[in-house]
Amino acid sequence: MTPRRITETKPGDWTYVSEGGATIVFSYRGPYNVQFSGHVLRLRKVVHRSSDASNNKLLNTNTEQPDDSMIAFQENIISKLVPSEFLPSLDVVLLDEEWLRSFVELHDGDRPAERRQTDQIDVHRKKGVLATDLIGGTQIAMEIKPKWGFLPLECHLSPETVALKRVTCRFCMHTCFRVKQGDVCTTYCPLDLFSRDESRVRKALRALWAGWYESGGSLNNLRFFVSGRMAKPDDDDSMKILAHFFSEDESTDTENLQESFASSLMQALVDSPVLLLLSTLQRTLDILDVEGLSKLYTQSSPDLPGDGLGSSIPDPSMEEWEDFVRVYTSDYHSWDHAAPSPGHLRHYLMAYLLSATFKDCSIIIRPRLQIPSTTQVGPARSFDTTIIDMDMKSMDRLGKWEKLDRRIAEHYKNSGNQRRCIDST
Repeated sequence: MTPRRITETKPGDWTYVSEGGATIVFSYRGPYNVQFSGHVLRLRKVVHRSSDASNNKLLNTNTEQPDDSMIAFQENIISKLVPSEFLPSLDVVLLDEEWLRSFVELHDGDRPAERRQTDQIDVHRKKGVLATDLIGGTQIAMEIKPKWGFLPLECHLSPETVALKRVTCRFCMHTCFRVKQGDVCTTYCPLDLFSRDESRVRKALRALWAGWYESGGSLNNLRFFVSGRMAKPDDDDSMKILAHFFSEDESTDTENLQESFASSLMQALVDSPVLLLLSTLQRTLDILDVEGLSKLYTQSSPDLPGDGLGSSIPDPSMEEWEDFVRVYTSDYHSWDHAAPSPGHLRHYLMAYLLSATFKDCSIIIRPRLQIPSTTQVGPARSFDTTIIDMDMKSMDRLGKWEKLDRRIAEHYKNSGNQRRCIDST
């Protein structure tokens, strides 16, 4: 199939949706176009030149065309682990620098001010990604970023961290660390959301709502989209639409709406196989914890430079990823993970990278369209769920994650907090 060309649309045909650390998303809102209608455009960003050079290297790698790799990664790797019904479609779109510069001039003001101060759309990219528009085409959509859904095994933890990591999940420890740095506090615990226990899932949803509301919509674990645009708690019109979908009496009272939201989504998430699938992939791929992985790396590679986990290790090729999936779906689960073999080091490194993909992904939840002859009475109870943002991670991030893990554990130990998180498995 011949790649689509972005110049077949006008910059004004697109509307800002949202963005993360590396990409920004726009939804097509122009005249009907068989190639672009019903799609979003995902563009890579680059940090401003005055920012850290290593970030520039990470985001501005034109020669590698990471967007192509991201599409191939889903088609060849992710699709072997996640049923297609839970995945969006992804296609290449050819970009044009002049068009992108006009696009930036038109849309940069739609971005949050704090984002504009840090980075910008990379106008030198030759290719972008078109994906299924899960936000437009429906009056309401929700994005949940579940994060880590398990506690690590005890056998690979150090004496300094075992008492912490076997009791408090990584997300809750990281929340404590971030609050110290000025972030908004949240009581959300992923282990509640992943538990498949109705009361705990409801508790997690209430906490997600509270974090969204109290942060003014800035926390990214829960986002609402109304008529294709991100909704904020101070937007009265959006709150009325949310109340229409979630509340029996369409009350916009904050506490009532929080309970209605939790009630509406609880059963759908308990019944859906998506969270169980993500939790299983996360815990089986990150079987050693970063501490056990670091020990194995040191044991296996004593002659490599000592500048961090995974340093000097090249990123896997797509062929290596395909081989890894074959191993993971066959022999991997029979290995002695309590005493990992140095000969399996590269597979364990790749497994950890893939676990990071599933820890960092999001799920989009949309009310399922009703059959016209069956008029729905009351709030939405039936939903479709799609997993998005499953990017391929790089080996050079392993060392950073190892250091961050150490900082988070040390801070949590010294904070005096003792939150107990319950792993359902």
